[in-house]
Amino acid sequence: MATSRRVSRVGALIQEEVSQMVLHEIKDDRVGAGMVSITLVDVSGDLQHAKIYVSIYGTDEAREETMAGLKSATGFVRRELGKRLRLRRTPEIIFIEDRGIERGDRILTLLTQLSQERQNKQPEDDIPEAED
Repeated sequence: MATSRRVSRVGALIQEEVSQMVLHEIKDDRVGAGMVSITLVDVSGDLQHAKIYVSIYGTDEAREETMAGLKSATGFVRRELGKRLRLRRTPEIIFIEDRGIERGDRILTLLTQLSQERQNKQPEDDIPEAED
């Protein structure tokens, strides 16, 4: 159990540090500050690998450019993590695009549209007929 608690702690620290790097330190123009957020860091049990999930707001082209910028900054990010976290061995990192927020947004929009359509559509059966 102590191992998984440590893995969780390291993941949270990586998420915090990488978020700061994305906002303030990665100088690549492709990484648009404010349009990228770190949604999850999945660290392997042996602390050798970390998958960093990022949510990117923007067009498909902007997302592709941002991912390319993040991938090119992988060495910088890993080096900085090594300095800041002082682990025995800095995990290999990989950036993965997280489309979960986008999918959730789309589902919410569809549900809202359905709800509005149901409200606008008054079934004729529900309208009482006038008696003569």
